[in-house]
Amino acid sequence: MNLSERLAEDLKQAMKDRDKIRLSVLRMVRSAVRNKELEHGQAITDDETLAVLQKELKQRRDSLASFEQAQRTDLIEQAHQEIAILNEYLPQQMTEEELSKLAAEIIQEVGASSKADMGKVMGQLMPKVRGRADGKAVQSVVQKLL
Repeated sequence: MNLSERLAEDLKQAMKDRDKIRLSVLRMVRSAVRNKELEHGQAITDDETLAVLQKELKQRRDSLASFEQAQRTDLIEQAHQEIAILNEYLPQQMTEEELSKLAAEIIQEVGASSKADMGKVMGQLMPKVRGRADGKAVQSVVQKLL
């Protein structure tokens, strides 16, 4: 079962369970996936679906930061629940230690020695960690190592 099928099945289950938050999140994700499919004119791959999920997760994290700044406790709790639901569909996230090790290997391969070479390193590293690490986390690890 691919990721789109899993989302559809979980959406049906959320309807049966009357889980309003899960239903809302899955509807938004399915809608975003459908929009992407319409944009491409065909069904999208699991990697593209994963990218949509990551985009949705990033939006929730940005919203969470805004809610915390405004001290909206009711919305903070909802955002945490939505983030937890989205994380169920993403692969296991890499630890900072694993990320540092992989980044160090790439830095050595590319021969990077300063922050000016950061683009080369990021270009090689991001495809290897896609879906398993946040871009900001990758960037901060690479900056520390350079």
